[in-house]
Amino acid sequence: MKNSYMQKKEDVVRNWYVIDATGVSLGRLAAKASNVLQGKHKPTYTPHVDCGDCVIVINASKVNLTGNKLDDKIYYNHSGYTGGLRERTARDMVEKYPVEMIERAVKGMLPKTRLGRQMYKKLFVYAGEEHPHMAQKPEVMEVK
Repeated sequence: MKNSYMQKKEDVVRNWYVIDATGVSLGRLAAKASNVLQGKHKPTYTPHVDCGDCVIVINASKVNLTGNKLDDKIYYNHSGYTGGLRERTARDMVEKYPVEMIERAVKGMLPKTRLGRQMYKKLFVYAGEEHPHMAQKPEVMEVK
């Protein structure tokens, strides 16, 4: 009987993908990016190895939020001091911090382990059309 294939970290081949966030729902974008970062789109996926690819997200400021989420969804930060809770609506995040909004969404879908933190480092988000990773020859990935 043949055993399952387990990929070694030395054998991992990393590809680069570009995702255009223009008009794409935030959740669908984050789910697609997290699957690629984890390597779940590959037939050689191994849970205990970081076998994922690198993801570049462009046009983060043009991401789509459905329903009343622009006004109802609230992002929280706490400084650790008494009274240090800061609240921002999704509308503020889209206007002022679009990169952070997508990074938070993707990070929330990754494992909460050392391996997840390692996967998160392969995510690159940019508010505009330009990115400095053209030398890696990234492939365009569609999100439906």
